[in-house]
Amino acid sequence: MEVMSIFALTLYALATIGCLSRLLHHQGPNKLFVLGCAYLAMVGQAVWLYQDIFIASGQNLSLLNVAALVSLIVCFVLSSAALKIRVWVILPVAYGFAMVNLAGATLLPTHFITHLESRPEILVHISIALLAYSTLMIAGLFAMQLGFLDYQLKQKRKPLFHPALPPLMTVEKQLFQLILIGTVLLSLSLASGFIFLDDMFAQGKAHKALLSIIAWFLYVTLLWGHYIKGWRGKPVIYATVIGAFVLTLAYFGSRFVKEIILT
Repeated sequence: MEVMSIFALTLYALATIGCLSRLLHHQGPNKLFVLGCAYLAMVGQAVWLYQDIFIASGQNLSLLNVAALVSLIVCFVLSSAALKIRVWVILPVAYGFAMVNLAGATLLPTHFITHLESRPEILVHISIALLAYSTLMIAGLFAMQLGFLDYQLKQKRKPLFHPALPPLMTVEKQLFQLILIGTVLLSLSLASGFIFLDDMFAQGKAHKALLSIIAWFLYVTLLWGHYIKGWRGKPVIYATVIGAFVLTLAYFGSRFVKEIILT
């Protein structure tokens, strides 16, 4: 199983190096090389995750396995998007996170066994939650890209006109589309949690629900402010990144302490 992990890590590294090196070139990244390596890495990561999650005693949804699964979703979405839109600045970040998560899951194996086959409604809730989190993490990456482009524009840097860099207004539009989709998915995740989970506000779990609700209010306010009040610029960037941070605390905060630090 470690062979597939090493295979994926190596190809992610090659994709990252290829993307970064070609970003310095006036013609931009070599799409065939970067995306070819990335897709092969994702296949390797998917095989590794399948073998580590679906075990004889149930489903091992440990923190690092879930984080690696999220990074796989993010890499697949962004790599597929790279076929049509310019996301080359944030691809190395996504691949880097995938490498860290996969290496962590391989070197620090932990177990959190569940039995989703007996409760398919929980599988639905978890699937929606992972899609919501992945989408809003991608929105966070787009917000950082927007901040980078805004900084380059104000500094009147020539790299702003690099063929790998997208127009500022295009990134802003895509950012709010991602926030809208992510907020809808987060709403469905919260709704399914209220319906299917009996212990959503139980001791030791209430903070997850409360932080998720806080993040939901933040994103809804952000959407309202943009489409009704015309909010733009740095406040939008900061709010998006803060929302991603709060949601990360909700999804992974306590489990990181229990499974990684205390263990």
